[in-house]
This record gives sequence, structure tokens and C-alpha cells, in this order.
Amino acid sequence: MSFLKEIERRRTFGIISHPDAGKTTLTEKLLLFGGAIQEAGAVKSNKIKKGATSDFMEIERQRGISVATSVLAFEYDGIKINILDTPGHKDFAEDTFRTLTAVDSVIVVIDVAKGVEEQTEKLVEVCRMRNIPMIVFINKMDREGKDAFDLLDEVEQKLGLKVTPLSFPIGMGYEFKGIYNIWEKNLNLFSGDSRKDIEETIEISDLTSPELDKLVGEKAASTLREEIELVEGIYPSFDKDNYLQGNLQPVFFGSALNNFGVRELLDCFIEIAPKPRAKQSEERLVKPDENKFSGFVFKIHANMDPNHRNRLAFVKIVSGEFKRNTPYLHVRHGKKVKFSSPNAFFAEKKEIVDISYPGDIVGLQDTGTFKIGDTLTEGEILNYKGVPSFSPEHFRYINNADPLKSKQLYKGIDQLMDEGVAQLFTLELNGRKVIGTVGALQYEVIQYRLEHEYGAKCTYENLNVHKACWIEAEDEKSEEFKEFIRVKQRFLAKDKRNQLVFLADSPFSLQMSQQKYPNLKFHLVSEFK
Repeated sequence: MSFLKEIERRRTFGIISHPDAGKTTLTEKLLLFGGAIQEAGAVKSNKIKKGATSDFMEIERQRGISVATSVLAFEYDGIKINILDTPGHKDFAEDTFRTLTAVDSVIVVIDVAKGVEEQTEKLVEVCRMRNIPMIVFINKMDREGKDAFDLLDEVEQKLGLKVTPLSFPIGMGYEFKGIYNIWEKNLNLFSGDSRKDIEETIEISDLTSPELDKLVGEKAASTLREEIELVEGIYPSFDKDNYLQGNLQPVFFGSALNNFGVRELLDCFIEIAPKPRAKQSEERLVKPDENKFSGFVFKIHANMDPNHRNRLAFVKIVSGEFKRNTPYLHVRHGKKVKFSSPNAFFAEKKEIVDISYPGDIVGLQDTGTFKIGDTLTEGEILNYKGVPSFSPEHFRYINNADPLKSKQLYKGIDQLMDEGVAQLFTLELNGRKVIGTVGALQYEVIQYRLEHEYGAKCTYENLNVHKACWIEAEDEKSEEFKEFIRVKQRFLAKDKRNQLVFLADSPFSLQMSQQKYPNLKFHLVSEFK
């Protein structure tokens, strides 16, 4: 198959939602359609001991949440689909923000009972900033929840989206009868029997036909007719260009757990979702069909296989073909590197691939040479815009609980910080190490992984910090800068890149410092240069 055909048949997308809206379950069902797994493991139920295919860290299995972004690929109808399943938990928001730099489109999952939740709002905002095309999937229709029209209003108002339903539910909860597929003009009846893998659809191109009354009953049929008439009256009709520009969001209804409405979503998705898109680097816009390879690291995962201490750098291919055993330029280091066993993902299974195309994600064995945001090319100096570090919300001192294991502890902290799990600050005054995270749950994950993966034990001590600010001085020789360093010595630290950081203990002291030292800039984001 030619290079251009390979690009044409790639779809790379992320699934985002608030925790528990059913994101991982939806991922599993999509894999089921791709024939990638035989039975889907419900994440929550203890009856199925299998656990979800996409959650592979021990701590995720214990809690039934996805902590790390996993990469899953499968083929469906001749289309190669790459899914990035992101953690919904807000404590892992940074990982999700970074993943969104690697996707071409997004599916937003919303729980019918809870509607739009806060985490969904934040993530959708990031997608809107980048004009990423979105499809909305309203999940759990077999439970009691909000009225379909109310939900559509909520999505428009809270998320600032412009929606158009491509399928519509017939009743909900106990009354849930099925879904009318507006996109394909057919009816899918809900039997409530999850053993039937894939429901039969019934072609109904004319809603006025008496056939409909026979299938769902008169009451439900007349409600559906009214509702579809309303839908056609209120919402704009679907326009692919508007969707691709991020100005129109199609909506589907279904129940991922019962594998219901998922096929409709998938069939429409492969037809309308964007193929790999061009990406802006600091130097120029890079198009996928260029001959020369380029790609960037958006995630690093240490110890994916507990038996082998290994790190994998996840690289999104932007242009050209990535070939095994070919030397490529590591732009930040300025030297050539080659990879003998690049991995492609298939849930927990990894396989070595000889050649990958734009839109694909490859896992490269990493001995500590990569950082998040690094670029690989065939020689051109390109730097893709990464996602910067944001000021953490929580700060704690980290202490070594086992003096004999200090080497392991520092190695562990070092590697976890490269993964972007959290940020490390070293105090200028006494060299103590401070860990800053977006969410408190991260501390547990760090402690757990340090012990189980590096054999090091740590304890934490609270530290009262309001925000971490990266300091930029126009002239480091100025009296003002020297005075700032002298007066604020107790609150100064260096981050991993050796940039100077001011750990302000309250909003008030930050404000006072900004007034007192007007020529210094206080940034809440690490990439200000």
C-alpha cells in the first residue's frame, strides 16, 4: 500500500471525560468491534477477574481508575485506529493535557445522569484552544438520567459547543427501548441482553410508517416522531467541514456497558474523523505527507514491564515514515540515535514494528535520553510545541525513609519526574527536595511506585506553598535581582531544568513581591522563553 494510502487510513484520537463516565468501558467495546479482544472486562465488576485491557498499572487495577494514558490500536473496516485512553481523574490532568497534543480528534464521554462535570469542562477547553474536532457520546442510557434535550442544552452552554445529534434515544432507564440512528436512518432496538454481542439494526427510512408502532409501541413511537421533528427543527444539519474545523460537534447516545450505540459511533467516526493533521513546530508547519520523518515524545512511561526495568518513550509520528534500525536526529542532544525494537501497542501486548506512518504512536526503548517534548527528525532542526509545566497545586518535602537506599530513591525520583508524573524542586538554601503535583493522589502513586519499582521508601512532610513561579530577570547583575535573591532565599528553588523558581507561600506574598520587584517577571508556566 502506498505511503499516502497509509496516511489516509489512519485515525488517531483521544477519549476524554470526568472519572466514571464510562471512558475505559467505551474503549474496551471499541476494541471488541475491532476484533482486538474477545471479551470486554468491565472495569468495576469483580465477577470478571480479567480487569480492563487498557489499565496495566497495579494501582489502577486496585482502584478501578486509569492512571496512565494507554495507547491501543486496532483495525476496523480497513481503517487503522489508534486510541489514546486518558486518565479522567483530575489528579492526572497533566498527563491528559500532554496526550491532547498527540491526537487528531477527540470523543467526549458524558454520563446521562450527571451531565457535564468539571473535569470535562477543563479538557474540552484545551481541545477548543487547539480546534480539535470533537464527537460527544452520551453514555449509560439504560439508567435513569436527564432528558435528552436538557443534556444537549447543557453541553452547548457549559462546554460552549455547537451540537447536532446524529442518533436519538427512545426513552431511557427502564423505559429505554433503543436508538434511532439519524445518520444512517435506521433503528436499533435494545434487548438489555449484553450477551448478544452486536444488536441487529432495522432499516426505517420513514418514521411515519406503522412499522415503528409495532416495534416500540404507539406511545414511544409518537414521542420519537415529535422529538426527531424537534431535532431537525432546532439543530443545524451535520456539515463535515464545520466539524473538522472544530465548529460543530455531532452527538451520539448509547450504553457502552451494554455495547449499545457503540457501533453507530464507530461507523460514523471512521467516515468523518480527520486523518493525521499537519502540526505546527516552532520553525514551520509540518505536513504528514512530507517524505522526511519527524515526530515528538508526548509521554514517557517507566517500568511498563516490572520484570525488566525499562522506560518507553511514546512518540507520535507527524510526517514521513519511521523505520526500524534507521538513525534519526535527536534534536535537543544534536546527535543521531537508532532504534532496534520500536514497539506498536495493542493494549497490554506490544509488538515490534519495522515501519510506522504519520498518526501512529511508537514506543521507543529509552535509557534516559528522552524528555517530554523532544523531537526526532531525519536531520532538520524542528521543535514541536510541547505542553508546558503548569504551577503545581500541592507541595510536599520528600524524605528518605531508608538511609541505605538513598541511591535508589534519587534514581527513582529522577525517572518518575522525567515521566512528568510530578515536578521536582530543589531548595537553594539547604538542597531539600520538594515534590509538586497537580493532585494529591499523585503522592500515593509516587510512593507506591518508588517502593515497588525502585525498592526505595519515602515519607512526606507538608510544605505551605501557594504557587510556584518561574522567575525571569532582564538583568541578573542588577541590584534588584540580587536583593530579591537575598531577601527571598528561603523560598527559592531550582526545577529540573535548573530554572529559578520562587515558591510563594501565600497570594499576598506573591503580590507583594511583584510590587516590590517590578522588573522581575513571575510566570506560572515553565515555558516562557
